[in-house]
Amino acid sequence: MMQKLFYTVLFFICCSAAATAQVRKPSTPKPAAKPAAAKEKPLGFRTTWGIFLSDTLPRPEVVKLLDSSLIVRDQKNNKFPVVSFDFTYESKEAHLNDTTQQVGFYTETTGDSFKSDKLSTLWSTRLKETVQKGEVLLFSNIVIRYTGDKFYRVPELRIVVN
Repeated sequence: MMQKLFYTVLFFICCSAAATAQVRKPSTPKPAAKPAAAKEKPLGFRTTWGIFLSDTLPRPEVVKLLDSSLIVRDQKNNKFPVVSFDFTYESKEAHLNDTTQQVGFYTETTGDSFKSDKLSTLWSTRLKETVQKGEVLLFSNIVIRYTGDKFYRVPELRIVVN
């Protein structure tokens, strides 16, 4: 008899728990608060030499630019100082192939690292004398000082002499 009473009470408790669970309003999930940094667009930089982005430029324009500094801007057009960059100069050299007796071209690559925002006067004067059509000036590993102690590497700049 005691066992029958126990099962009956247990049955009523389970039924009442199930009935009260159905009475509650379904809770709507609240959108999680996004941090302020997540709402902003990711940083985007563009590198220019004078006023030119990576491009093909005529030789006289490149000669004028050799004394210019690199300029880095963000999406809001704010300028950032260039701390350092690597420069690579790809020149085309003609040579005579001994076996075929035909003229061929090979690419000679020279470069240097700079701890400023422009080429040294030595490089600048030498390039003014030697730069020719079809050669490439590549500014890579460009590092800028962002805010405070932050340093960022920004997109490279490739100038092809026309």
